Amino acid sequence: MLHVDFRTLILPVGIVRMLEVVLTCICFALTASAGVPSNGQSHWAWCMFCWCFCCFMTLLILILEFTNLNTKVLISWEDFTMAFAMLSTLMMLTIAIIYPTFFACSSCSRQIGASAVSWLCFGLYAAEVWLIHKKPGEISGFLTTVPGLLKILETFVSCIIFMSLSPGEYRRFPGTQWCVAVYSICFIFSLLIILLTIARLLHVFPFSFDKAVITFNILAVAMYATAVVLWPLYAFDKNSRPDECNHCSWDDLVVVTFMTVINLLVYIGDMAYSVKIVFFTHHEQGG
Repeated sequence: MLHVDFRTLILPVGIVRMLEVVLTCICFALTASAGVPSNGQSHWAWCMFCWCFCCFMTLLILILEFTNLNTKVLISWEDFTMAFAMLSTLMMLTIAIIYPTFFACSSCSRQIGASAVSWLCFGLYAAEVWLIHKKPGEISGFLTTVPGLLKILETFVSCIIFMSLSPGEYRRFPGTQWCVAVYSICFIFSLLIILLTIARLLHVFPFSFDKAVITFNILAVAMYATAVVLWPLYAFDKNSRPDECNHCSWDDLVVVTFMTVINLLVYIGDMAYSVKIVFFTHHEQGG
């Protein structure tokens, strides 16, 4: 029997989520009414997707908690809500930077409004992360630890890379094709780890999940290290910035280069922290 719980709507995290739904809807409506821009359409589509995705998922979480159906789902609810709040915070941060950079102007009132409200959305989702993390005795899953949060960051940075990739740019050289393969393989495995954790399927592994994650992190660091060298080597070979470039495809090559370095650093931190926990912290506790 369905049982509603009005208390979920008046708790601080419930109020924050209701504000998130309203403000992401406002951003989406303002941007849609301004029309599709003639340039930077991939960035525009990314912003629209993020607002729509965050609004829908936040509303779904509100409904499930309001009806207590969240207790019936066969996933780790705390891991799921924390992972989503963290991912949404990163999404709103990038939108708040990307959207005004590409689409706002002194006479673009709707774009300026969407940009300002995006910063408010970022603040709300960051507050939600803090509120969930402060719940006493409820947060204990893998995705709420430092390695778990780094996994979320890794997948998010990969999404930024994919958004900035242009098939005409990376298909010209085997080296850049290898880099795209690195981005894709590492993204798939990081996302798989997140999904298996949320779905509580780690127990089906016939081997140590922690050591499997460490092995993957080591391989990811090695592959990203090659991408950090190969991507700029091939992408910018005899390819200087055009004189008339105004947020053109050449700028996207720079974004991919920068994000590749960022993800390499994140994977290195993930690997170091995981090794410390598994081989040193656990060993000391066992001793």
